[in-house]
This record gives sequence, C-alpha cells and structure tokens, in this order.
Amino acid sequence: MCIPMIQFLKSLIPTARSKSGFGSGQEMYLIAGLGNPGGAYEHTRHNAGFDTLDLIAEKFGANYWKTECGALTTKASYRDFDFVLAKPQGFMNTSGGPVKQLCAKYAISPDNLIVIHDDLDIVPGAVRVKFGGGHAGHNGLRSLCDKLGTRDWYRVRIGIGRPPGRMDSADYVLQAPKKEAFDDFLQACNRGCEATLFLVENGLEKTQQEFN
Repeated sequence: MCIPMIQFLKSLIPTARSKSGFGSGQEMYLIAGLGNPGGAYEHTRHNAGFDTLDLIAEKFGANYWKTECGALTTKASYRDFDFVLAKPQGFMNTSGGPVKQLCAKYAISPDNLIVIHDDLDIVPGAVRVKFGGGHAGHNGLRSLCDKLGTRDWYRVRIGIGRPPGRMDSADYVLQAPKKEAFDDFLQACNRGCEATLFLVENGLEKTQQEFN
C-alpha cells in the first residue's frame, strides 16, 4: 500500500525548483509536520502532517533528509523564502523538543513556524488554517505549547473526522484510511500542501478566505 500511495501523493503537486540555494531567501520558515516515526505508522491518520510535508518537499525538489535536533530535516529555497522542513522523530507527544531546538538553531521565531497536523474536529478531506489556539487534546500540539512557551504559531489542520460509532479516538487516528476515506485523506494532504505555501506567500487572511 505504501508505494502506490506515495506515488499518488507526489503526482498531485507539480515540482517547483528554486533558482538559488538555501540561505538566499529574505525570510525563513520552519514547517513542521507532526506524526509518529516508523513503518507501523506510515500513512495513518495521525501522520497526516508527515505525508503533507512529503508533498511540500517534493514540490521543492528537496530530497536530501538528515537528522538534526531530534528530527528529520530537509532544506529548500523558493522564490524569496528559505524553508526548513522537519519531521520530529520522537513519538507524537515529544514533538515540541525537536521543534524548539530547530527554532533556536535557525533563529526562527514562532511567527515563522508552521505546524501541520491531523484534526479530529474537521471533516475528512477539508483543511483549516489558523494562528494560535489551544491543543484540543492533541498530544503533539500539547508538547509544542509546553516546550515553546507560547501557543502563537501557524497551524495547518488536516481534517480526518471523528471515528465511527464507539471506536476509540486513539485507535482511529492510528489506522490508515481505506477506500473512500483514503481518497479524502489524499485530498486533505494535497490541499494542506497548497494551503501552506499559499499562507507563506499571501498571509493568513487571504489563506483563510481561500481554504477555510
């Protein structure tokens, strides 16, 4: 299942190559996709942040990943911006530590931090973008709030919807979607990629008008 899915994800976004190398941009952003590391968690709902970040990396043509500050990272330049793309490699509830370290290493303020994560309160296939807010019980966001000492950073929220019937939410988010739900998941990751880049170029208000 993994190979066809990632090939499909990549085919959704045209590649945009930068004209100059990393460090040439006028402004730098850290884009952190949240998820759990390891093959057992690949393409599960809780890893929507990882899958969306893979799309962004593919768009930039960024294919060299390395480990730093407890995260897998890759770097890219696009138009007037530099990007550090990061996947924290502890489990979801320790995401804040690597993100805090990367912000410090690259002198990135929370105003230039974009976090991509799954959201139970948004219908499958939809995306919402906001700045600030609580953690709504999401362990990755809780860790970020605790480690960063602020809740004021951008969030790109990938809708996965609520579990059916009496299924436990923890079981639901750790499952890979199937059939129609799989299509919704792909749509949301694709839209999350588009929303993230639109946010950087156009700001929050226009992004919310376009995607929320």
